[in-house]
Amino acid sequence: MRTDAVAGNVALSAVCGLLPLVAFFAFLMGLKWKAHWSAAGSVVVALLVAVFGFDMPTGLAGLSLTQGVAFGLFPIVYIIIMAVWIYDLTVASGRFEDLRRIFSRIGRGDMRVQAMLIGFAFGGLLEALAGFGAPVAIVAAMLVSIGMSPVKAAVVTLVANCAPVAFGAMAIPVTTAGTLSQLDPTQVAAMSGRLVPILALITPFLLCLIMDGMRGLRQVWPMAVVLGLSFGGGQFIASNYFTYELTDVVACLLSLACGLAFLAVWKPTTPPEAASQVDTSGVQLTGKRTALALFPYLLIVVVFAIAKLWRIGIDLPAALAKTDMVVKWPGLYGNLYTAGGDVSNLPLFNFNWLSSPGTILAGCAIITVIVYWLTSDKAEGNTLSVGHGFGELAKGVYRMRWSYLTIALVMGLAYVMNFSGQTTAIGAALAATGAIFPLLSPILGWLGTAVTGSATSSNALFAQMQSATAQQIGADQVLLVSANTAGATLGKMVSPQTAAVAAAAVRSEGSESAILKGAAKYSVGLLIVLCVVVYLQSTSVLGWMVP
Repeated sequence: MRTDAVAGNVALSAVCGLLPLVAFFAFLMGLKWKAHWSAAGSVVVALLVAVFGFDMPTGLAGLSLTQGVAFGLFPIVYIIIMAVWIYDLTVASGRFEDLRRIFSRIGRGDMRVQAMLIGFAFGGLLEALAGFGAPVAIVAAMLVSIGMSPVKAAVVTLVANCAPVAFGAMAIPVTTAGTLSQLDPTQVAAMSGRLVPILALITPFLLCLIMDGMRGLRQVWPMAVVLGLSFGGGQFIASNYFTYELTDVVACLLSLACGLAFLAVWKPTTPPEAASQVDTSGVQLTGKRTALALFPYLLIVVVFAIAKLWRIGIDLPAALAKTDMVVKWPGLYGNLYTAGGDVSNLPLFNFNWLSSPGTILAGCAIITVIVYWLTSDKAEGNTLSVGHGFGELAKGVYRMRWSYLTIALVMGLAYVMNFSGQTTAIGAALAATGAIFPLLSPILGWLGTAVTGSATSSNALFAQMQSATAQQIGADQVLLVSANTAGATLGKMVSPQTAAVAAAAVRSEGSESAILKGAAKYSVGLLIVLCVVVYLQSTSVLGWMVP
């Protein structure tokens, strides 16, 4: 895996490495191809670049594609299928309308406030516990349920999701960054906790703008202040002075509590077009109806918390992890090498059949089917048989088949780019900028997530490179590795995989290009802010922020 494979030139290799991504966006946004055809076309470009530009044997390039597709199907598509199934169960059982009424009342009937509470605070809690696409799928569907348009719901979800990603799935991205760069993960977490809260402070204000422009900012900025300060403050305190794995859990619970408490003493000015499109008249939301409507989502939080945190008597996370099966990808493992000539560990496929968030979501869905069956009430219009409940699973898979194909193909694209050295070449070109590199450091993390759809994968790709480059230019290693982590959170907004997940969740297949366009400007804007902050932290101006 060489970073100068094309004509012995790193810069030219980086340009060639970008071609598959350029092709994807050109097909999707320029030629207006469907998402799965755009993904298929970009895969072809990536294979050609890998074989003819980076001298990767054709067989290995093809095998890289198969491993990527497999990873796209499991665990990613598997997780999304189960998340969408849970949402479909609320619709099929009739609980969906009660859920809409509850959400409407939580934010005093103001969709702008609800976008912040559901998308930012509650969505962050799901990201903290689950990650890997499940929060995007669940939150986007929940926002549609209060009357938000599908594309706007998807954009709101992607922008809101950026703040908790660094410490998502029990801080796996941070742990990965520290481990692979041979730094103490607690130090990386502490520094990351001084970067991502800046994003958390800004994000609620962006949600106001997305929802209702400057009017929204003028009318609901107090809630943005409360949620931004409580979320960002919670992230800083937990990552620096508490168990960093629980950073997002602390931040989200704190922001939810502060937001709901603030609503008890403050009411937004809500114009008609910003009000929830939910009819709450003539319906009495009893405690039972409220509990059953919220049941699947509360169950998800409780079950994930137990699966990820329970260590009394038995270390449940460790017990679940022991069931993981690591597969050496046939024909690929042992034939792929790092730039240093060592056998690469990239062709290892982790089949975490029991510990996967998808399996946990599946368990929650099955419990939901049983509970909704046992509590069916024809008088209230809330009925669901067991057969109907499982039938929703099959219907959902069929309905979203093209979106799932898109996700699998885009993951295949990412693996071909990664395994052939295209992504590494892009990173090496940026690292060659020398003393100015701290300004560009977050871009590597951003690019890694944009390609792979995963902040964890982005850190796996570039954390070691960030650390090595920091040593070469005399910068702080922890700062640049943390900058990669923070940048990675913003790449998720422009990741084709994430856009496909959001489009599938809001049942708006073919809207991927509109979603990406809507989120891109916020992603790039926040990235510029982050780059400037990291650069200043590498100098005496903000050097005091580095622990």
